[in-house]
Amino acid sequence: MHGHHYSRHLSVHPTRSYGRSGHYRGRGRGRGGPRARRGDIRAAVLTLLAEKPMHGYEMIKELEDRTGGAWRPSAGSIYPTLQLLEDEGLIEGQETEGKRRFTLTDAGRAAEKSHSGAAPWDEVTAGADPEQLRLVHAGLQLREAVGQVLYAADAEQRKRVRELLDETRRRIYGILGEEG
Repeated sequence: MHGHHYSRHLSVHPTRSYGRSGHYRGRGRGRGGPRARRGDIRAAVLTLLAEKPMHGYEMIKELEDRTGGAWRPSAGSIYPTLQLLEDEGLIEGQETEGKRRFTLTDAGRAAEKSHSGAAPWDEVTAGADPEQLRLVHAGLQLREAVGQVLYAADAEQRKRVRELLDETRRRIYGILGEEG
């Protein structure tokens, strides 16, 4: 493998570049992808709640799904936004089955209708390479599968999965080292 092959930037979003290690080279990256501005989260929450009542975790998963894994806002950004929107009278929360579900108020419906342009999740992925988004999504699915192994597999299964991951990592680096 020649070092010059790693000088190419690998990116999962047009404004986010990753270096040789695969780690984000810069600031402002959230857990699941590019970090959106608070205004984007606000618009996303209102738009999602215009479709149906949801709790915070449902919103996080829905945004991740709608962006192919490129945007997964943290609980630390969703829940303060929900509180702010509730304080402003745009949404209201009710306890249902042990979870706080939120719905739009009349003022919230008016605010959501005043939003023009693309859906907030479409703005996150606008201009992104679809293959990069699919790769991010595949990586997130792999992470979830490994998480299941940690909880559901026996020692032999965990060993086999670890060996498979080690081999897969080596093969990925082999692909990166190929002449392009």
